[in-house]
Amino acid sequence: MPKYSKSSSSKLATAHQDLQTIFNYVIKDFDNTILFGHRTAEEQFELYKKGRRLDRNGLWIIYDKRKVVTYCDGLKKKSKHNENLSLAVDACPWPINFKDEETIYHFAGIVLGWAAALKKYGAIEHDIIWGGNWDDDSNLHDQNFYDLLHFQIKK
Repeated sequence: MPKYSKSSSSKLATAHQDLQTIFNYVIKDFDNTILFGHRTAEEQFELYKKGRRLDRNGLWIIYDKRKVVTYCDGLKKKSKHNENLSLAVDACPWPINFKDEETIYHFAGIVLGWAAALKKYGAIEHDIIWGGNWDDDSNLHDQNFYDLLHFQIKK
């Protein structure tokens, strides 16, 4: 049976208890790694800069939308990851292959399935939103931004 590494366990420990509960069930069914739980404002800003460059007015503008990983800079606009305890977790199937979207979608289904079951049976309090379906309407084709490894508490 898979289990989290020390690194994944320590990142998961920075997240809301509901997310810890969900992912501690998920790991029993599907080997995965926790990429992020809590992020500092500095870590968030470093991610915000991906796909952007500083223009002559001192504004960060997008030059490559494919490289953008977040629209939250951690300063003016906070991410759910910036909360303490984090209201979001980024998790990926193991071994990591960011190009294997089929496995990532399958993994998301398992995470969401566990979340729904745990909520139904009272083991967690909150619903979960996935970064492949931000509006939570089951239509995966109407998103403006995809963050397929992102799972967050719905509030």
